Amino acid sequence: MTEMVDKIRNIALVGHGNSGKTSLAEVMLYQTGVTSRLGRVEDGNTAMDFEPEELKRNISISSGFHQFNWKKHSVTLVDTPGDQNFFTDTKFCMQAVDGAVVLVDAVDGVKVQTDQAWSFAQSLKLPCVILINKLDRERADFSRAFQDAVKSFEPKPIILHLPIGTESNFKGVVDLVAMKAYTYDANGKATAIDIPSDMQSLVEEEREKLVENIAEADDTLLERYLEGDTISDDELKAALNKGTISRIFSPVLCASAIKAVGIDLLMDFIVNSMPSPLDRMPKVGTDPVVGNEIERAPDPDAPFSAFVFKTVADPYAGRLSIFRVVSGKLGSDGSFYNVNKDVKERFNQLLTIAGKEQKQAKSAGPGSIVAVAKLKETFTGDTLCDEAGKIKFPFPDPLPTLITFAITTKGSGDEDKIFISLTKMLEEDSALKLERTGETKEILLSGRGQVHIEAAVEKLKRKYNVEVHLKTPKVPYRETIKKKVRVQGRHKKQSGGHGQFGDCWIQMEPLPRGSGFEFVDAIVGGSVPRSYIPAVEKGIVEACQKGVLAGYPCVDFRVTLDDGSYHAVDSSEMAFKIAGSLAFKKAVAEAKPVLLEPILSVEITTPEEFMGDIMGDLNSRRGRVLGMDSEGKYQVIKANVPMSEFLTYAPDLTSMTGGRGVYSMSFSHYDEVPALISEKLLVELNKDKE
Repeated sequence: MTEMVDKIRNIALVGHGNSGKTSLAEVMLYQTGVTSRLGRVEDGNTAMDFEPEELKRNISISSGFHQFNWKKHSVTLVDTPGDQNFFTDTKFCMQAVDGAVVLVDAVDGVKVQTDQAWSFAQSLKLPCVILINKLDRERADFSRAFQDAVKSFEPKPIILHLPIGTESNFKGVVDLVAMKAYTYDANGKATAIDIPSDMQSLVEEEREKLVENIAEADDTLLERYLEGDTISDDELKAALNKGTISRIFSPVLCASAIKAVGIDLLMDFIVNSMPSPLDRMPKVGTDPVVGNEIERAPDPDAPFSAFVFKTVADPYAGRLSIFRVVSGKLGSDGSFYNVNKDVKERFNQLLTIAGKEQKQAKSAGPGSIVAVAKLKETFTGDTLCDEAGKIKFPFPDPLPTLITFAITTKGSGDEDKIFISLTKMLEEDSALKLERTGETKEILLSGRGQVHIEAAVEKLKRKYNVEVHLKTPKVPYRETIKKKVRVQGRHKKQSGGHGQFGDCWIQMEPLPRGSGFEFVDAIVGGSVPRSYIPAVEKGIVEACQKGVLAGYPCVDFRVTLDDGSYHAVDSSEMAFKIAGSLAFKKAVAEAKPVLLEPILSVEITTPEEFMGDIMGDLNSRRGRVLGMDSEGKYQVIKANVPMSEFLTYAPDLTSMTGGRGVYSMSFSHYDEVPALISEKLLVELNKDKE
């Protein structure tokens, strides 16, 4: 890891699932001699996807890393997941690269996860090259895919390459910068040819557009172009590099990863026109002591700094922390300071990642992506640095969870083992969320979708030998009242010696939704001694945790204690606590109790052609549509939907939209369950409690 920093390229392959990212990575590794055979996703023998959960589904679940050399440059590829279930990993790994290859399927065009990956890239100011892939497929259309990219992406896409042939006859590429054409054999070997005569007119037209677009990156060049001067190839290439790195435009290339067409030209573009760490702006962090903003440039002589962007948990080898070095140098062993945990961590081996293998590295400098095993306190998002030059880099939050399952086991008493094992898995996948509810006594596992949860459960069994079952979680209903009442709570017990006596009168009235519980002391004249009033409140608070309808907490009501009586000998705090509890139960029963259900605020993004199905489905779930907006070619539906109707929405939306729809959700409020539904629901809920 002693490469010159200007020769380093850290590149993420991003795009919607099944756009060909892993296949592209395999061809690059094969053509650069890293692998001796060409892996295929369908055959389950790729260098990037090797986890059993990935091989079972033919998708990338976790980002893969591999390094190759091309024309005296060192390229680290990060093959990211394209499935929305695992997109938090994509978001995190994009923090560590300097540029992205955004794959667009020539058949399906720009899909929703491609849009999201593009959005991540723009927020990070990452230069992007767009690769229109799968041009060998039936119904592949370069022009249509390009126009889709133009509608979807900014900075504006500009065509650098044109395809030779269509669909199964796609066999080569015209390079509009060099004005050269190439065809490819079955092994991906390029042969230079004359530009096909039937493409001459199109090539000249697109070349003219390209020169104009590239010239816009340089004011002097643009002025010369507008005056009719000839621009040399070297000037054009220099302006292309400048415009790409400064994100004035987004170059568009074409390829077929399966047929290995155009891959060498993509690799040429990566090393010639994509940024090195030196081309990026200094990384901004904060001084953890003073709190002011500070910067770190990719300087090997600066204090060491890095950030952990991925963690791999292994029950045998220990935790592997993968990080990007921002500044300074690191030897093969030593120590660094973890700013987030305020602790010094030691390591005895520096590693690089090559698919499922780790290789020992002698050193690391700015731009290096390396790993260290068995750090005790370090996790994803932590900043590592010299203790004498402290800095803390920001790191994004995981994407929100969308689906929740309750976790159960075959045997009893395994809950603690499950919880510990799942906690270890959360070290690796922070998009998962784990909680143990006090109300429903369940262990809940939340994630980005059903596939995300299922893959986690499979990994739990494989790595930790813990087998669990998934079931739909219980909905956290609430109870409340609709009528104001006044009742007496009287507790009297005589069993020889001191008796028990507590007597209170309370008014109970409903409050607006979300108000919670209020207690008002309105005792006048000492009918209830001051020392016993807190006991009445405590009795009510404890009793309201279990409502009279189905045993759910009662909320949104006010209790006013306005009268009562006591006995000088037999009264006690316990007696008044019991009296308060009795008064509460009596009042609720008379105050028209009703069941409340949690309502979710949801936002669904979908291509327009699926709007009808989605709107109909929302109506069937008792959803209330609040509004609709357009975002490019997508429609965004905002609605409120009862949680009970939305627990299994992820697979249903995938089915309705063919995987092209996505959604987010958050808790909104509680609302009354409609009477007809409440009647049936209460029968079911009380049956479950028997």
